[in-house]
Amino acid sequence: MRKLLFLAAIWLSACAQVAVRVPPAQEREAGVAAAHPMAVEAGLGILRAGGTAADAAVAVQAMLGLVEPQSSGIGGGAFLLYYDAASGRITAYDGRETAPAAATASLFLDERAEPLSYRDAVLSGRSTGVPGAVAMLGVAHERHGKLPWQKLLEPAIRAADGGFAVPQRLARFAGGSFPQAGEPDAKALFSRPDGTPVQAGDHIRNPAYAEALRRIAAQGPRALLEPPLSDAIIRRVGAPPRPGALSRGDLAVYRPRVADPLCGPFLVYVVCVPPPPSSGVSLLQMLAILERKEIGLLGPDDPEAWFLFAEASRLMYADRDQFVADPVFVEVPVRGLLDPGYLARRAALIGDAAGPPPAAGDPAPLQRGPDATVEAAGTSSYVVVDAAGNVASITTTVESLFGSGRAVSGFFLNNQLTDFSFNPLTPAGEPAANAVAPGKRPRSSMAPVIVLDREGRVIAALGSPGGSGILAYNAKALVGLLAWELPLQQAIDLPNLVARGADFNGEAAKFPPAVLEGLAERGVIVKSGRGEESGLHGVVLHEDGRTEGAADPRREGTWRLLRH
Repeated sequence: MRKLLFLAAIWLSACAQVAVRVPPAQEREAGVAAAHPMAVEAGLGILRAGGTAADAAVAVQAMLGLVEPQSSGIGGGAFLLYYDAASGRITAYDGRETAPAAATASLFLDERAEPLSYRDAVLSGRSTGVPGAVAMLGVAHERHGKLPWQKLLEPAIRAADGGFAVPQRLARFAGGSFPQAGEPDAKALFSRPDGTPVQAGDHIRNPAYAEALRRIAAQGPRALLEPPLSDAIIRRVGAPPRPGALSRGDLAVYRPRVADPLCGPFLVYVVCVPPPPSSGVSLLQMLAILERKEIGLLGPDDPEAWFLFAEASRLMYADRDQFVADPVFVEVPVRGLLDPGYLARRAALIGDAAGPPPAAGDPAPLQRGPDATVEAAGTSSYVVVDAAGNVASITTTVESLFGSGRAVSGFFLNNQLTDFSFNPLTPAGEPAANAVAPGKRPRSSMAPVIVLDREGRVIAALGSPGGSGILAYNAKALVGLLAWELPLQQAIDLPNLVARGADFNGEAAKFPPAVLEGLAERGVIVKSGRGEESGLHGVVLHEDGRTEGAADPRREGTWRLLRH
């Protein structure tokens, strides 16, 4: 059965549509898992009013932009996987930002043709791409929504007008040492009257954001990309230092991409993710390698399991960094990366102890070298299930914390273009797959997930923020849930371990001492203190109509069932 399912899933990964079983009509427990209780309640309110998962997703996104602006917002981008229960189809929506038409491969090079520092690049006007999250959600709402668009933004408008209590995470970052927090726009939004940063529990309002949302509610999702909001974005991006080159034309021509998901096997399940420029293909690759190393026969207290996890992670990142990019501009060897023979060769590279950083493989005859991309972690993820069984799994971002630090109408602009390789050439002089180009979408680690069982039924959905660590966080949760058969909350609670190149970063204090000792014996020394914590949110759909949800304790998220 496993072999047949594996071959079917590989075939499906390159073909038109995954054969998802349409379940018999029944009432499903509806709910929302998101990074803040106000965002969860906004989504539940829409579900309570008869809205679909697509409707509720719009309300959640708008509210997150108010209460979690350091991570996401209407000035950023997103990827959405949507399961439509009536048709049994999963659709991937790509709301990734695009580079302006005037962008060149030297966008992040200085006057000496040297790469800018990450700080200088992020704070520059060059870092902002055309925001795509709202336009993408507009397309999803048009296809899957039921309630009027205007109604979906009402919860966030009320909260922005009336005010809300500053969450701990927002206060932590507003008063932190991150460069964006010191920029004038961030200080204007998140300072007390005496000029000091807001503290957790302070009551603040954002009337400018409410006004922007009112315009988008009245005129539709593309209002963000049209005057006067588009002109305000262009002016702010065009201000020094290092002005950007966004134009009215760039915003006017932006269109979200709609595609079939990319699906691959793990044990007796099929895992679906968005296609490139999402790095979901890399998540599928890592899971396939772990299956070949029989990680399901081990467990969370076995150091060998975490050693295999680390080594599979390093192999995955080596390939991801070399091959994944915008497929409209660069050939991405998706079929080669998921080829059974290639996966077997990669898995065979895992020995008894960790060696030097692994090199990328050769899944296709492509001559490329690893690029110089640096990824930040200002991202959020949420999942919605409605009573009809529709499921929305979304990862959304402004890229770094508070994006570029530049705000328009109460919301922050993304610094998503810094997800491109700063240097368009590798050290060997080869072109980087993820180099900047006009209209191109930067590679993304965002990879929202929907899981099917052996009968083709949707059984789970999840996702996480965390920069490049997203892939490891999602993989950890999927291994815990599907291979080790843990409840979803316990799978999310497992310690994080992100192994990439020569680095083994993770929550060392959360691993049992015996696991850390066993890893050290295998050459893996787990180091704490780097990167942003995960923010996993997910659901498990039981066959009897029950819905089990979970939220990552590392953030302020929560899961709630709909109560009428």
